[in-house]
Amino acid sequence: MRKAKHPTEKWYSGITRYQWLVLVIASLGWIFDVFEGQIFVASMREAMPSLAPESADDGRIALYNNIALGCFLLGGSLGGILFGVLSDRIGRKQTMMITIIFYTFFTCISAFSQQWWHLAGLRFLVALGVGGEWAVASSLVAEVFPKKARAHVGGIFHASSVLGSYLAVAAGAFLIGNTAVHAWANSPEMNWVSAFMDPSSLPWRLGFALGVLPAFLIIWIRKSLREPKSWIDARQRATEQPDERMGAIGDLFKGVLLRRTLLGIALATIGLATFWGTHIYGKDVFRIAVEKRILAEAVAGESTEQTVESQIEVNPSQLAASLKRSEMLGMFLVTTGGGIGLLCFGPLSQRMGRRGAFYFYQLGGLVSSLFLFLAPLDVGLLYYILPLFGFLTLGMHAGYAIYFPELYPTRLRATGTGFCFNGGRVLAAPVLIISGIMQDDWGLSLTNAATVLSLLFLVGIAILPFIPETNGRELPD
Repeated sequence: MRKAKHPTEKWYSGITRYQWLVLVIASLGWIFDVFEGQIFVASMREAMPSLAPESADDGRIALYNNIALGCFLLGGSLGGILFGVLSDRIGRKQTMMITIIFYTFFTCISAFSQQWWHLAGLRFLVALGVGGEWAVASSLVAEVFPKKARAHVGGIFHASSVLGSYLAVAAGAFLIGNTAVHAWANSPEMNWVSAFMDPSSLPWRLGFALGVLPAFLIIWIRKSLREPKSWIDARQRATEQPDERMGAIGDLFKGVLLRRTLLGIALATIGLATFWGTHIYGKDVFRIAVEKRILAEAVAGESTEQTVESQIEVNPSQLAASLKRSEMLGMFLVTTGGGIGLLCFGPLSQRMGRRGAFYFYQLGGLVSSLFLFLAPLDVGLLYYILPLFGFLTLGMHAGYAIYFPELYPTRLRATGTGFCFNGGRVLAAPVLIISGIMQDDWGLSLTNAATVLSLLFLVGIAILPFIPETNGRELPD
């Protein structure tokens, strides 16, 4: 007689209070991490023009923005590698605190930039901490949770980034793009600021000043976290066996780890290149559509182009505020869809395997990008298209937090995870310069440049047959 089958155990059954605490703290670090990165995306239309030379045209400003984004990728890559190694050597807890101090301090200092290259250079320094925090936190989450929960909590951890983007959207909509804040910044009582900076730049500077908030998280980390047992055991083995070195970058390129490292870097490169070259411009499609509708309605109402120009001249601040709100709404829609995509990667990768989930998102990212940037879409349709676009172009990023820690033994986990993700940043950085050149020198529109770069998803699809499948396996010791 057959035994009755027991119902499948839920992934969250048996999870302890401390394990949930680790997920919350790691996610908060990642939330603020993403805010520090996205606050520039939310404010670059205001920040860079106010810092660029007066002779700089739109194409030149687009190039400066892409240089700043490129500096952020390069800084993140260096920080992810350095702090990943440090995490394997001195521990997850201490390294996480150091990375948060780093990105908090330099984001706040960014508020005092006086030239465009000041802001670009500070983006590099901010990214040192940003890149490092992700490598440490993703390794910590993978080590603390059991195998049955690893994919789900890894997806939740990475999906928490959406809240960081929401904070940046809120800062963009209610601070940087707020007409009341602009009126206050340009009021007579703020004239004293002109001795140091243009008062009209105060809104975006205040947005960067908010970057000081994550500093308070350090107190909680210091009080609540402890090092994972697997890391303590690995450190003990390293003291007893010289060939079991902690955080040895060279070991990532030996034996079976060589192939895993190269493929991991390739996966991250495609994801980050398409994120910064394609995904972030979804919000601009919404802004452009709203701008076209405003102009079309003005033309229909007055039937002369001269009247449209006059309306813009009479109410420039109202028009700018309206377009800023539409840009932030577009960012909100893309981010919301992206967050759902990140949450779905874990369950999908449990059913389809890690490789199958990556296939789904790479192909979906390609199709949705081409449709968004090439099809003539009105504002009403974009309310539905942008979340789907965000879902498909961002969702695979949760796979990096889930998949990369599964490729390496404990003594190299943060080092390998950080090296893969941030090696991808290095290789993706030139894409931003290329995007700026496309718009400045080649004369391509923003959407046409994003369309060309979306073809990189094809390269991602070509890589996938070669990556090892790790679904259902224990973490390597």
